[in-house]
Amino acid sequence: MINDQLNPLVVIDIAIFTVQDQQLKILLVKRANEPEKGRWALPGGILIPSKDLNLESSARRILKTKVSVDIAYLEEVCTFSGLHRDPRGWSIATLHYALLPADKTHALVKESIEDLIWQNVLTCPALAFDHELQLQTALATLRRKVSSHLLPLHLMRPKFTLSDLQKTCEAILGQKLDKSVFRRRLKNNTDIIELEEYEGGAQRPAQLFKARTDFEFKEPLV
Repeated sequence: MINDQLNPLVVIDIAIFTVQDQQLKILLVKRANEPEKGRWALPGGILIPSKDLNLESSARRILKTKVSVDIAYLEEVCTFSGLHRDPRGWSIATLHYALLPADKTHALVKESIEDLIWQNVLTCPALAFDHELQLQTALATLRRKVSSHLLPLHLMRPKFTLSDLQKTCEAILGQKLDKSVFRRRLKNNTDIIELEEYEGGAQRPAQLFKARTDFEFKEPLV
């Protein structure tokens, strides 16, 4: 007999962000099974102790059932819990978020879901469980990092222009940034590397950059 005091339901939910057409978008899946069958939700799954060494390994296993490429950036955000957040009973949900560049958004697979969409974060439908709150929490975390001048380079294509990078930051923050101020902030940034390559017309070609191989999208330790 299972001791309920030792076995709350533990799930991993993941907010996967990308930028398409200068819009910040979130991956939503339509649930194929109960509970909340037919409703849109963040992708997620149940922790399996026999397979998962820790919460991150559980999140990456679940990601592989949704996205057939390795996602470089994944971060735990916070935990949601309670008796009423899931109709199956007392549950713990650990929220993670991931960043996926637009050129890899085609690499999606469907498992135990009816459909999936990339939805603008500002126009999402009502979501299952407490996923609306989870999405807003993940979005606030992402925006806080970009507001503190961290660069979301995991969302960029392998080679990008500074205008591309600025538009990506603007899509995340939901506001325009002053070009000269943005460029000054990048002047001594070691996370981006200048390339002797350009794209665009012959009149005003734009210089290309790439991300430093070992850059990290996190605040420095105080």
